[in-house]
Amino acid sequence: MAEPRLRALVLAAGHGMRLRPLTDIIPKPLLPILGRPVLEQTLSALTAIGCEASAINLHHLGSAIESHFGGAFRGMRLVYSREPQLLGTLGALGPLLEFVAGAEYFLVVNGDSLCRWPLGKLLRRHLGSPSAATLLLASRAKPSSFGGGVVVRRDGTIRSLRGGERGDKERRRVFAGAHVFRPSVLKYSAKRLGTTAADFVTDLYEPLIAGGAPIQGYESRHHWHDLGTPGRYLEGARNWGLGRWPRRLWRTNWLAPGTDVSPETSVHGSVIERGAVIERGCKIEKSLIMSGARIGAGSHIRRALVGPEVEVPDESTIKRRMVTTARADVALRAGDSIVGSLVVSRLEGTDQEGPR
Repeated sequence: MAEPRLRALVLAAGHGMRLRPLTDIIPKPLLPILGRPVLEQTLSALTAIGCEASAINLHHLGSAIESHFGGAFRGMRLVYSREPQLLGTLGALGPLLEFVAGAEYFLVVNGDSLCRWPLGKLLRRHLGSPSAATLLLASRAKPSSFGGGVVVRRDGTIRSLRGGERGDKERRRVFAGAHVFRPSVLKYSAKRLGTTAADFVTDLYEPLIAGGAPIQGYESRHHWHDLGTPGRYLEGARNWGLGRWPRRLWRTNWLAPGTDVSPETSVHGSVIERGAVIERGCKIEKSLIMSGARIGAGSHIRRALVGPEVEVPDESTIKRRMVTTARADVALRAGDSIVGSLVVSRLEGTDQEGPR
């Protein structure tokens, strides 16, 4: 049997509002995970299953994404769709209908989520079923942290995409931002494509379910992280840095090549990106230190995210905060404060399974 002809859309146009002010200088899909942009993780997974071409929709800081990846990724052609106004997850396909029509099966994947994407298994599940679409579901993530998750029947079909009451033979799972379908399924929402913003859940999948068309889920125990907040980004970076079992039994940190960590300092459960400097007498615990940051002597950093090129003064104490450099063109969120040349933001608690 010939391999199906696959194409994909990687969603990369969002503002990353809850990660501001970090995402005012770095678009969320380019946030580093062990020295590589998170979007690269997604593109790698698509090439691994033989995807012939992927479209990437762009809006906020889109030119930075296009400049980074260019016209191809490991032999997979890249097509960019620039959205002057955000079109939504489904509406993003409007300008790409000709591109979509060239595939037998089409995948849509979030470019700002972190996962060792089991896209091959997701595709095989869809190929062997009559479902209109198959959605990747994360069984480790907490539904209560994601609007109640989706309600899945015992046979794997999805009854509700917005939570609600769960029956005795049903379970809740979290949609993990990857799904596959035949392009022909888009005919059910043709009037919404290309004219206005549209959403997969509201404008395609819920009407399909209401009309009796099956939508199924494929459940995965792979670690999946929605990087939408500073706390979740920190958690995802640390999860990747400490590695899979049993490696995390002995790996206590991840330090990129080119870091400068004083031997007179203590680092535990942390990720330190390329070019960061940790001076003597520091204590770094369960934190992410981004590229080019400098942590002054005698500082204590615990469960914190220190942004790129940040200069932390000597003898500083930073706990459960994100710290970025203050700039005239960076917007502050409610609750942010400016301390000297730094913006200090709250680091929301994490809510998915990850390293403690």
